[in-house]
Amino acid sequence: MKAKALRMSDRDNVATAISDLSIGEKVLVEDGKKMEITLLAAVQFGHKFAVRPIKKGDDIIKYGEVIGRATADIAKGEHVHVHNIESLRGRGDISVAEAKQ
Repeated sequence: MKAKALRMSDRDNVATAISDLSIGEKVLVEDGKKMEITLLAAVQFGHKFAVRPIKKGDDIIKYGEVIGRATADIAKGEHVHVHNIESLRGRGDISVAEAKQ
């Protein structure tokens, strides 16, 4: 089976699709070691999905860096996008310290 998603850091709780993926598809994620995730939703090329459960309020980590915060519980294999995360970058309503909490 060929990898259809990438995870760049062991810290990452999301992987990025490198092709369009279908609901129910078993996806091989490449990250130096291999893991297989069954998708709970369709995921478009370049979009993210959870590689482990993420609780509401938890950080979304990609490239080993925090890129946002979960606004809802996100199951392993679920699409991770604007419907269930909020960005912490470039916001004028929170301080840098709050964004890192």
